[in-house]
Amino acid sequence: MITTSVHDMTFEGLTEWLAERGHKKSRATLVWERLYRERATDFAVMEGVHPECVKALAEHFHIESMGEHSRQESKDGTVKFLFRLKDGNLIETVLMRHKFGLSVCVTTQVGCNIGCSFCASGLLRKSRDLSSGEIVEQVMKAQRFLDGRGLGEAVSHLVVMGIGEPFDNYDNLVKFLDVIKHQKGLAIAGRHITVSTSGLADKIYQFTDDDLKVNLAISLHAPNDELRTRIMKINKAIPIEKLFKAMDYYLEKTRRRVTLEYILLKDVNDQREHALELAELIGERRSLVNVNLIPYNPVDEHSQYQRTERHVVSEFFDVLKKQGVSVSVRLEHGTDIDAACGQLRSKQIKKEAVAN
Repeated sequence: MITTSVHDMTFEGLTEWLAERGHKKSRATLVWERLYRERATDFAVMEGVHPECVKALAEHFHIESMGEHSRQESKDGTVKFLFRLKDGNLIETVLMRHKFGLSVCVTTQVGCNIGCSFCASGLLRKSRDLSSGEIVEQVMKAQRFLDGRGLGEAVSHLVVMGIGEPFDNYDNLVKFLDVIKHQKGLAIAGRHITVSTSGLADKIYQFTDDDLKVNLAISLHAPNDELRTRIMKINKAIPIEKLFKAMDYYLEKTRRRVTLEYILLKDVNDQREHALELAELIGERRSLVNVNLIPYNPVDEHSQYQRTERHVVSEFFDVLKKQGVSVSVRLEHGTDIDAACGQLRSKQIKKEAVAN
């Protein structure tokens, strides 16, 4: 029998599904707690759950839909997982250790169609979206990894910045957020969750209206259309003016800060004039925008791009700061492993292609 991942169910959906089969709401609560607080991987071991409820769940759902293909662990505590899905596809998930807690970066698609010219994630075109359950399960896998260490650590933060464009898989993204924030489960606070988009303006409007109470990051990477179109082909369809109009709608309606992500590429977008132009572009939005400067992790297939020197990063930072722009430099994680998003997956697929 083909079953569905139980992680595809929201709490309300699971409650309704069980009620249709004669089960009380309290049973849905118990199942939910066994799944997300006790991290059960088998319905049969859910202590205290009514046998008929267990039987119904086991007949229609599975709990695990991916296996760990490989894992890389960095000296700084970063762990990069390569998971193999039921259909054989590979995805990446990253667990990162910060001073403020433990963060998981999740993937939302198998491959990516955005085609940013510097990115390892886009080396392989999108073959499909991940289900909400497959996104949820990435967090659960990372949490079980932590559980296995026996230190009582828990995932406290989430970034939706892995392989794929989250807003291109919008409905499943929303379901994922519903599950992961639910107070009877992992209860990860919305203020600790950030969703990143390359700039799908129509979805930014929808994201704003849906009032999901999580943070928004926008991959900008250039201060003008000519340069942004050169390195991010999405800018041809959605230029900066259109993108910023959507961002302004979000800022005005939510009053939440937006992070503008800016990968520094040597001699491409990292000069003083670029910093000044970026400050001018941000303009009066300074109080609600933070620029996050990202040191580039070189990718073999994109040899035209190199890493900006540290002193140039500092100079870029200082120019923005003097212009009154809130700015930070992303703390690097996993520099001694395949740090660039999508890099581990791409290497493994190439190995399998050669082997076959």
